[in-house]
Amino acid sequence: MTPLRIGVLGAARIAELSIVGPARAGGHRLVAVAARDRARAEAFAAAHGVERVAGSYAELIADPEVEVVYNPLANGLHGPWNLAALAAGKHVLTEKPSASNAREAAEVRAAAESGTVFMEGFHHLFHPVTLRLHELLDSRELGELRHVETMVAMPAPQDDDVRWQLPLAGGALMDLGCYSLHAQRALAPWAGGTPRLVAARGGERKGAPGIDEWLDADLEFPDGATGSARCHMAHDTWRMSCRVVGTRGEATAVNFVQPHLDDRVLVRTAAGERVEELGRRSSYTYQLDAFAAHLRNGAPLPLDAEDALATMRLIDACYVAAGFAPRPRTDI
Repeated sequence: MTPLRIGVLGAARIAELSIVGPARAGGHRLVAVAARDRARAEAFAAAHGVERVAGSYAELIADPEVEVVYNPLANGLHGPWNLAALAAGKHVLTEKPSASNAREAAEVRAAAESGTVFMEGFHHLFHPVTLRLHELLDSRELGELRHVETMVAMPAPQDDDVRWQLPLAGGALMDLGCYSLHAQRALAPWAGGTPRLVAARGGERKGAPGIDEWLDADLEFPDGATGSARCHMAHDTWRMSCRVVGTRGEATAVNFVQPHLDDRVLVRTAAGERVEELGRRSSYTYQLDAFAAHLRNGAPLPLDAEDALATMRLIDACYVAAGFAPRPRTDI
């Protein structure tokens, strides 16, 4: 396979796990990196073998050698720079969510119709842990799906962290809850279609008006199955679980978002209980493998700009139902 030629926007800490390691594992090129602070970009390039440093995000996007733009910037900068990259004819792999709100996500979807490939980084969807939950439903071992519980929680970031900043589209639902919602939306094939929002509740972060510290959403699927999607960005511990309950049994992915840390799936049926270990290869590596296979060989992808828009619409609906406003757009 011809290596992908990747440009990285920003020198985010997550990038080592989310793109540097996967690119190295797949034999792809990290052509360029750009950051607001050039010194940070230079340090990132030196540490991770990036070929060169671009003087700005716009310069990186304009680089003819870059064919794929990876966007791990703050949430509020996803939409603007995704649009800029798509307008330049680049393929885009973006961290979630794809935009600050549904209106901006609709613009991203329209821009992606030009023939470029756009994918939102719900990397867990490519890992054997999540695929195993789907297999257990598909095989009917768990019977008919009746209930889903997703919980994504973490200890609080520092008060000055961008995830607490409304102008940069911060909040627990944007940073964490999108995983909870997307994991439930992905169960549509076993529940008669995608879920609708029934109700949502949330709590505001002290000292951060308009920012949700936690948010819980109640969902219902067309066939009557129910869902509880929860997130908390000031929890006492890390929790990233997904539990599916059927008429014949249940299965829990202990850490579906970070399976490289815990790859267990706990299965309980009338036949007994068992623990399956699905492997700790990074979900980000599986994701980049799938993205490359699509670009080079036309292999199908389960994620696109339409799916990103549907998720963003559900996020906005949760905010409104919980008494918050959807995140504002960020200008660049």
